[in-house]
Amino acid sequence: MRIQLKKIRARLTPLYERYPGRVDVVSDAISAAHLGHPSFHRVRTSGSWCARLDAYDGAGFHVVLKGACWLLTDGGAPVSLGVGDAVLLPHGAGHVIADAPLDAAAAARRAVPFEQWLTRTGPRARPDRGGTELLCGTYRLDCSRMHPLMAELPEVVHLPSRVGAHLELRAAIDLLAGELDQVRPGSCVALPNLLDLLLVYMIRAWMSETTTGAWPSALGDPVTAAALRAMHARPAAPWSIERLAAEAGVSRPTLARRFTALVGRPPMAYLTWWRVILAATLLRDTSETLAAIAARVGYGSPYALSHAFQREFGTTPGRYRQATARQGTPDASPR
Repeated sequence: MRIQLKKIRARLTPLYERYPGRVDVVSDAISAAHLGHPSFHRVRTSGSWCARLDAYDGAGFHVVLKGACWLLTDGGAPVSLGVGDAVLLPHGAGHVIADAPLDAAAAARRAVPFEQWLTRTGPRARPDRGGTELLCGTYRLDCSRMHPLMAELPEVVHLPSRVGAHLELRAAIDLLAGELDQVRPGSCVALPNLLDLLLVYMIRAWMSETTTGAWPSALGDPVTAAALRAMHARPAAPWSIERLAAEAGVSRPTLARRFTALVGRPPMAYLTWWRVILAATLLRDTSETLAAIAARVGYGSPYALSHAFQREFGTTPGRYRQATARQGTPDASPR
């Protein structure tokens, strides 16, 4: 099931209070790539077990509701997960989850395919005082329109449960567990929304803790953040480097230097890229004409948008729309 961009934004935008202003770059970054509802499974297991999930297009997550387990990504080191821990795999890395720490050789011998493992477990499995209970799931992401904020997330985002840390994330996990305990009125709406909240809070928690990410630094810099908010709030506005500098309250050279150093591309180059990404989202999620989309994202004509779009995606807007309608995801990646 597809969710239109405006519906995703309506759900996510009120959640963000960390950055000033009504426009939030983080919500735009998530909603640009987010496809449909997340899928999830609640599993109860005990004894000796080991399951493998192959690499996939999207982001995966595990939340330990009871007990403990271990996670081993392909080529990574084992990660111990305890009660209340959440782990996000933003790039769909292949991995194994198991009852005990494993090396790659042991994991290859023991692991059963995840779907096969699910048939032996599940929410109706007999509770075990010493067992483990997990919430496992995936978010579908369109990697062709991945915002650099999402792209720079590490392969594994491990968020241990600590007293007083990430209270919003802890609350979302508690609410999810409560909804899963029994079917109640409104659960079909509550669960996908809570799972989307979980993704937001995991990314937010990573941003609050990381010391190396470029985008937390960019959004924490008042000059760069002001320019980003302006572009995301009004992408169709006739922006120039002069106007963006005035919006940020600095000179043109200062904005260009700080923005480029933190974001990785000059302000106007970022604006061009973001406009095309928005156009791709509208082509996929709406039936608006190319002329209407061009006007919404700041291009004076469909021809101008088509030229910029083909330069970025290597295909025309019309073919892109046909591909997304036929496959649900595009068959082209930005260059």
